[in-house]
Amino acid sequence: MIDNKPNSLSIFRISFLIRITLISLYIALTIPLPFLAEATSAPVPPVVLWIAIAVGFIFLYGALSEQIILDEETIQVTYPNWFLFFRQGWSLAWSEIKDLKLRTTGQGGLVYYFITHSAERAYLLPMRVAGFARLVKIVEEKTGIDMTDIRPLSQPWMYLILMACTLLLLLIDGWTIWTATTQIG
Repeated sequence: MIDNKPNSLSIFRISFLIRITLISLYIALTIPLPFLAEATSAPVPPVVLWIAIAVGFIFLYGALSEQIILDEETIQVTYPNWFLFFRQGWSLAWSEIKDLKLRTTGQGGLVYYFITHSAERAYLLPMRVAGFARLVKIVEEKTGIDMTDIRPLSQPWMYLILMACTLLLLLIDGWTIWTATTQIG
């Protein structure tokens, strides 16, 4: 989602497809655990697992609430106020940006870092946002850096495949939970 306001403030959020896929995957991976703990008389009580799942969900939701704010002077990465204790954002003036540096990830993807004139620190270019092409266009306008070859880290089809696998896993979870609860009673 992109918010364009008259004072040329643009706000970019993590793509809805990415958020819903990762939240669904988290749910699919964790929800069966308390039921299985109860069915197998595991040493960890189900209530402890429910609490851990809830806390993990809060952390995941906070991390996926990242916003990228672009204005006339700066680019900022921010998180909700309640999440700042766990993850700090950053702010960088357009005038401080010298270049983009390419790095490969462990999985073979490409990520880019803003390099400042002081070169003290590098700042990751947010690449999982809705409206990425617009974000890149604004960054190119503000910095003068050629960004014609910059592409998002993950294509939507990758998350669609992950969502399909997650939905299949949720069906299996339903069967697992049904089996675990019918064996208890």
